Amino acid sequence: MKTIPHAEPVPSEAATEVLAMLQSGDLFRYTADADSPVTRLEKEFARIMDVPFALAVNSCSSAIFLSLKALGLGSGESVLVPAFTFAAVPSSIVHAGCKPVLVDTGSDLRLDMDDFRRKLTSGIRAVVLSHMRGHTSDMDAIMEACQDRDVPIVEDAAHSLGTTWSGRKVGTLGRVGCFSFQSYKLINAGEGGMLIASDPDLVARAIIMSGAYEHNWEKHAIVNARFVEWQNKLPLFGLRMSNLGAAVALSQLPDVPRRARNGRENHDYLATKLTASGLFQVPKPLPQEVRAPDSIQFLLNGLDNAEDAAVFQQLAEKKGVNVQIFGHSRDNARAFWNWKFLEEQKGLSQTREVLMRTCDVRLPVHLQKAELDRIGGALVEVAQAVVPAKRSMCWQGSANGVYGDRVEAMNDSTTGQQSSGLAGL
Repeated sequence: MKTIPHAEPVPSEAATEVLAMLQSGDLFRYTADADSPVTRLEKEFARIMDVPFALAVNSCSSAIFLSLKALGLGSGESVLVPAFTFAAVPSSIVHAGCKPVLVDTGSDLRLDMDDFRRKLTSGIRAVVLSHMRGHTSDMDAIMEACQDRDVPIVEDAAHSLGTTWSGRKVGTLGRVGCFSFQSYKLINAGEGGMLIASDPDLVARAIIMSGAYEHNWEKHAIVNARFVEWQNKLPLFGLRMSNLGAAVALSQLPDVPRRARNGRENHDYLATKLTASGLFQVPKPLPQEVRAPDSIQFLLNGLDNAEDAAVFQQLAEKKGVNVQIFGHSRDNARAFWNWKFLEEQKGLSQTREVLMRTCDVRLPVHLQKAELDRIGGALVEVAQAVVPAKRSMCWQGSANGVYGDRVEAMNDSTTGQQSSGLAGL
């Protein structure tokens, strides 16, 4: 099987606008008096997210950084963040001068709410909540706990464009929502990000600090008196999005509903197939959650050592399926123990154990059923070859938050098939 292409083609209308910009050399968002591609992207993104303000920047990491700066957090103040996230998220907290405090993750890849409540002390000034790989944690409980302590939530919704929670769009539940347009996300501009909010003062601060020097803030879609208040009082960071990236992203916004729907259907179709094999656990969505996945995560039953993990990855790759195992993939940026820029993290044993067994496969939303069948078949075949039958286990889907019902362990007769299958892969 050929390796899966990771993205859809960019709509042709983007090429027309990009070519015109290249010919004019007009790539800077503030050159035009109004309606530059970046400004139009901000207007349209705010419209589809039902918020008054949107700020386009060069990455989701920059959006998180600006959110913390705009919230006015001081040097050394503590910010809660899931232990299962991408290294850029705690990095953004560090760049903002704050201290990340990591919260344990459960086997469903969501926040462990007991650990969250335990660590949400009077010393916590904000929560950066990563909906990592599109898995939404219990937002009702999180928002209630944060409201009780008047702690603002910054949503890292890099993987959650198109996801809803009880009918509300993820990214609009906290004080600030941050999105990514990096190549593997639902909107692919190569790089880029977006910050959304409803607070005019917060947005004015973020826009000025993003690099709206002098009076360039006047070229944003919505301005208010708060810009005058903050003029020349805030440091400037070069975090702007270029017109090129905006034109590429803008052309894809109409496709968000269709891509979200296709991603969800593809994920659930493959999840059912993997669970039916008895070899995999796939985290299920929570009842309030309607997801828009661009990947699938699963725990491989019996995968408990580095040697088996390496063989599983290698054999899957030979079959055209690129699998990363967060805890075993070399220097993986999603494994918290590799974040050497932080002080040593004690505890978090639950997160460590989960990441040592959690596999991750990209699922571009354009995949068809035949391709999903080939991916599922390859993963099952490789798992049968690598994981001895005696180490396969029974799992209750409803009790463990995984797809499917009771799965029977492989019997002794399958063991021989596994042994002979390994040599034939």
